[in-house]
Amino acid sequence: MKRKIYFSGSISGGRQDAALYARIIALMQQTDIVLTEHVGDVNYSTKGRSVSDEQAIYEQDTAWLRASDLVIAECTQPSLGVGYELALAEQLGKPVYVFHRRDRHLSAMIAGDPYFHVFAYETEDELLTLIAEILKNGNDSTT
Repeated sequence: MKRKIYFSGSISGGRQDAALYARIIALMQQTDIVLTEHVGDVNYSTKGRSVSDEQAIYEQDTAWLRASDLVIAECTQPSLGVGYELALAEQLGKPVYVFHRRDRHLSAMIAGDPYFHVFAYETEDELLTLIAEILKNGNDSTT
């Protein structure tokens, strides 16, 4: 049975890694369902959103988090929203796998939380291999 994955990556905090997110999402979609595939859309924009739009996004994203089987987050680009999503995922008891490029410092609130499985990587190939291993081994992968 396909798992439901909540993929978390920066949107409002910066879209520099959107193309990378798209490649991560494509990899995950080979075996599972990605609830948040829009995160990898390089044309996705936050411009022109109203307060009601923001509330609808909050409601949808928190519903997806509750429905997910696991969370995979690329955290190289700092994002308040991603941090919130990770904290909520922890509160909900969802397995959380956090990735960041080795040359960028990860927030101590993420790196220091023993609940999260945190992985530093150097190359995209290394990142994709790590994610593929987690997906292959299920939720029991260790750091």
